[in-house]
Amino acid sequence: MRVLESLTRSMMVAALALLGMAAHAQEGVTKGSIVLGQSLALIGPGSALAAPFHMGAKLYFDRVNAAGGVNGRKIELVTLDDRGNPTQTEANTKKLLEQGVLALFGYYGSPQVTKSYPLIKDTDVLLFAPMSAADEFRGAMYGNVYSVRPGYAEEAAAITRHAETLGTRKLAIVHAMDGESLAALDSAERTMGSMGANLVVKSAMSSGNVANSVDKALAAKPESILIIADANGAAGIVRDIRAKGFRGPIYGFSNTGESLLAEELGPAGAGVVVVRVVPKSDNPKAAVVRELVADAAAANAGKPNVYMVEGYIAARVFTEALLRIPRDPTRAKLKKAIEGLDNISVGGFRIHFAGDRVGSKLVELSLIDSQGKVRE
Repeated sequence: MRVLESLTRSMMVAALALLGMAAHAQEGVTKGSIVLGQSLALIGPGSALAAPFHMGAKLYFDRVNAAGGVNGRKIELVTLDDRGNPTQTEANTKKLLEQGVLALFGYYGSPQVTKSYPLIKDTDVLLFAPMSAADEFRGAMYGNVYSVRPGYAEEAAAITRHAETLGTRKLAIVHAMDGESLAALDSAERTMGSMGANLVVKSAMSSGNVANSVDKALAAKPESILIIADANGAAGIVRDIRAKGFRGPIYGFSNTGESLLAEELGPAGAGVVVVRVVPKSDNPKAAVVRELVADAAAANAGKPNVYMVEGYIAARVFTEALLRIPRDPTRAKLKKAIEGLDNISVGGFRIHFAGDRVGSKLVELSLIDSQGKVRE
């Protein structure tokens, strides 16, 4: 009888252990790996920004894995292409959660995050470092989202302050109609208006009517113009604005694509000011940039741009959190570790999550010069 009771207890302990192991595996952690899930546009709308971000993150995770991983576990980034389609992002997220991931990492696009967030809202799954700047993700309704980059409100404030120093308070906005641009437009209107800027007109740009949208903006006699569009769309607007004689300052948010816009415009971009939320991709003074440049060269990944820098930094910050987890990572331990990143330096880039879900407030302005080069 005692033997039977002992055997029963042993079986119960073994069953509980197996259940614990199964639960642990469902969180994306095995003996040899830590699995993260990512959905973004590798082709299609947004891919010019999202694909370099993905490459930057992969380069850093590859560096970590080549050195033995995190406490013997390799970081596995499972990436699914959503082609910039929010509905596909939602489907991809379902697949990733069913597969079992420790966390979601580095999504691109505010509409994509909005669409997929309900799948994790009432769970312990975190979405870390989305390349999405809609202000709402920093609020209480998106408590599972931890952003490295600041929101569009901070970007709008930086542009407004700069325009004010130039004495240009009458502002026109020319904007694209995609979801990311509309999220940025919403922040621009609220923030710039509250800071005293005089928004004289907002002009929507739909396919094929760049000239019409520019004409509408210029008719309002603005002193400065904010363009909210991707690099390709913004380049067409800048060319038309300059061709029609406007010589005032032209601004772009970070999603306009600082280095991408400079490449599109060349010398025609002289005087355009674009927001940047990470160090310049050719800044030799930043250790994190030097490391990325070396890793990109070794992997034949091409010349880094600002979005590759952002992905590299996001992966480095996430790895720093993993390194602070004692023994086996869990989602609860990960959350605690991220929130414990209190004013630390990752390759010279400052991160501060303590008491906040936004790790960096860095917002800097880059100027495209007469040679088509980006300078601070």
